[in-house]
Amino acid sequence: MKHPSTIYYKDELNDEFAGDNLVPRKIDETYWYGDNSLYFKFMRLFWYRIFAHPPAIAFLLLKYHHKIVNRKVMKPYKKQSIFVFANHTNNICDALIPSMVSFPHSTYIVVNANNVSIPGLRRITHFLGALPLPDNMAATKNFMNTLKLRVSEGASIMIYPEAHIWPFYTKIRPFADSSFRYPIQYGCPVFCFTNTYQKRRFSKTPRIVTYIDGPFFPDENLERKERQADLRNRVYEAMCERSKMNNVELIKYVKATEDNKEN
Repeated sequence: MKHPSTIYYKDELNDEFAGDNLVPRKIDETYWYGDNSLYFKFMRLFWYRIFAHPPAIAFLLLKYHHKIVNRKVMKPYKKQSIFVFANHTNNICDALIPSMVSFPHSTYIVVNANNVSIPGLRRITHFLGALPLPDNMAATKNFMNTLKLRVSEGASIMIYPEAHIWPFYTKIRPFADSSFRYPIQYGCPVFCFTNTYQKRRFSKTPRIVTYIDGPFFPDENLERKERQADLRNRVYEAMCERSKMNNVELIKYVKATEDNKEN
């Protein structure tokens, strides 16, 4: 997909520039999140580990010369469930990089309904690890039960707290602390990774370098809401610091004003 060289935005929290034009399906009580049956485990093994994982590695290496920095901080936690937060700046790579970062964990990604509404993939997104946000209370119960199940299995739960894709954006947008209640609720370590875009000597396509930080743990001396906000703030600060490693700006993002809104 070809992106414009300049994008004008109005709202850092809610503007979406994925450009996929998908009609999202409704995530209600009929949506199946998957389970722990032998059928699900077999299909998960095939679609996630055999079908998707090897081509994902090849794509990231060949197109973006992808590199992960500081993965060693995760090593002591490879046998327990973790929550991982990251910036949201690439349609394809943001679906692929989490499993590379969290390996050997089995990775599940909390997504918007758009991600499970792609024609041709709708029937296998469960097995690829997509956990779409629910649209009603009945679906919320199913979502939370599935989250609890995956934590009990020692999975990595991946969340993009910025929620909306801004392609090749080189800063960190403000995000809410609501999703940080999950690692606090389940007592899981928190990590974050920041994807940065860096110059390559003989190519206009930038290199993606992923920096991992953590673990972060909630401050037990704080009240619950304060704990949640504090955890979010520490993750946000780490990501902002890592974002300084960007040295390529493929798309310039400009705040829309009365003077430029017609551009």
